[in-house]
Order: sequence, then structure tokens, then C-alpha cells
Amino acid sequence: MGSANKSSTDRKARIEEMRRAEQARERRNRVLTIAASVVVVAGLVVGGVVLVRSQDDKGSTTAASDSSGKGKFVTGKDGVKTWEGKLSRNHVNKAVKYASEPPVGGDHNQVWMNCNGDVYTEQLNNTNAVHSLEHGAVWVTYNADAKKADIDALAAKVKKTPYTLMSPVDDQKDPIMLSAWGHQRTVTGASDPNVDKFFQKFVQGEQTPEPGAACTNGLSK
Repeated sequence: MGSANKSSTDRKARIEEMRRAEQARERRNRVLTIAASVVVVAGLVVGGVVLVRSQDDKGSTTAASDSSGKGKFVTGKDGVKTWEGKLSRNHVNKAVKYASEPPVGGDHNQVWMNCNGDVYTEQLNNTNAVHSLEHGAVWVTYNADAKKADIDALAAKVKKTPYTLMSPVDDQKDPIMLSAWGHQRTVTGASDPNVDKFFQKFVQGEQTPEPGAACTNGLSK
């Protein structure tokens, strides 16, 4: 019990330290944004010409792409599925065809969904949510078969946990699923002990491609 409490305290301290670093980074970015604005305006003129030529050569940027690469899920003894294969991390401004629903990684939009304990009642754009996973968030999802009591209890847990978000995903195969970058599992309900285990392991866990990156100042739907 003492070890578990210490682990929880250490994890909270680590997240708080990351949030302080994030706030400092945001203040610095605001200063840099002002300085960079002049360059951006000038670049838009040249960029517009390049973009038109690029679209002529490559076609529409709205075409779907499969960014997950070759790979497959492998289920461990703990019930967690791990994606074995490369998950690309390019920023794209088009739809992405992912290998799973909900996805656990791949190309994504340059703007993330806010994941500071944010609970959404409408389905999200996968490309924004995947960016949140890249930042070390755990994504709680459910479909129409999930019980309201479980949805409410999970929402309460998410709201008090930084680096998490929650939303419905109509097309997922199981009522309640948990996803992190490269990892996913199904749980039976809010009281399933695997919920806490998944959070403890994957909220800003070792799988995170960009640890400490922002979970605020993104999209809030």
C-alpha cells in the first residue's frame, strides 16, 4: 500500500512539474510569436504561390491516408494491446485512415484536443485526439452500449486527472475502451481495477513521444 501511495504521489509531482514547465514555455512562446509575426506575414506571400503549385502537382490535400504503417496489435497477459509496428507522427491537414477505432497513433493534425481532464459529449476528430495521445494523454472512449452510470463515473475520474480526455466513439467494438499512444484495452466498467492500472501506467507514461507537451491551449470542440 505504501509503495502504491508513493507511486501515485511521485506521478502527481511529475505531472505538476511538467505543467509548470508548460506554463513557462507558453509565456516564452507568446514573446516569440510576436517577433515571428512579421516573418509569417512575409512568408504567406511566398507560401501561397508554393501551395498552389504543390496542389497542382500532388492533387487535393483532403485525400485520406493510412499513416499507421504496417503492424498489428499484440495482446499482453495484462489484457493491454500493444501496437507492434511503426506509428508515424507527421502533421497533416487532411483526413487519416487509421488502423484501429479509436486510433492509438499515426499522422495527426497539428492542433491537439485539450486533454487536461477534458470530457467531451460529442465525437471528436480523430486526428486531433491522436495528437493528444502523442502528448502522453489517456483517451477514454465509449459507445452507445456503455451504461450511463459507468460513463458518469469515468467522466468524474477524467475531470480530476491531468493528461486525460474522454469522448464517445460510435464505431468502436466494445462499450468502454482506454487508449494511449501505441496501447489500448477494453474495460468492463468504471469499477474495473484495470482502469486505474491503465491510468497509472500510461498517463505521461514511458510510451509518450512528447512528454510534458501541452494538454491545454488546443481545441476544446
